[in-house]
Amino acid sequence: MSESTHQPKSTEPKINVGAQQVAAIYAKAFLGAAEKSGQVDALVADLHGVVEVLTQFPKLNAVLSSALVSDEEKQTALEKIFSGRLAPMALDFLKVLSRHGRLDILPTVEHEVHKLHDQLSGRIRVRLVTAAPLANGQEAGLQASLRKVLGGEPQVDAVVDPQLIGGVVLRVGDTVYDGSVARQLSQVREQMITRSIHEIQSRRDRFRHSGGN
Repeated sequence: MSESTHQPKSTEPKINVGAQQVAAIYAKAFLGAAEKSGQVDALVADLHGVVEVLTQFPKLNAVLSSALVSDEEKQTALEKIFSGRLAPMALDFLKVLSRHGRLDILPTVEHEVHKLHDQLSGRIRVRLVTAAPLANGQEAGLQASLRKVLGGEPQVDAVVDPQLIGGVVLRVGDTVYDGSVARQLSQVREQMITRSIHEIQSRRDRFRHSGGN
């Protein structure tokens, strides 16, 4: 379980629906070819490494993403920078994206590759936000509980948010499970009101019953 102390924020690329749909097609093709090669994990890691490099060097990313730069120039740059550093199939995939003018959505493609790879491997990404770091025993218990509930192997990204009143907030895919104290206080209040109503009703019923005797 990885853990960091900062304000929680999404690590997913900001994308539009159209780009995501296109990226999903490329991601499926990439993983299909990777499976045939028998080097899925290594190739997925290569693609992730390329995205990290482009994140660290925004000028290079701007060149590869620009519609004003020719495919020939992009192919030359890819060959010069990544040849010998990436598996041939990973480099060829980048060149395919370049030929189709899709290098600008590479981060989205890489995100879709990871998401699909996790699904095929039975891994489930979970984002955990807590007010304070969890103890080792709590981490192990959480992992076991998530494994049982989700029916897969949870990959937990733990984030500490001091502004959270307490408890935990879990995000699994697009679903958020709010277990913070603020949410719990609201639930407790509702439960107390419900319990009071039941007690009043119960006393009224007992009074009527005794009066009838």
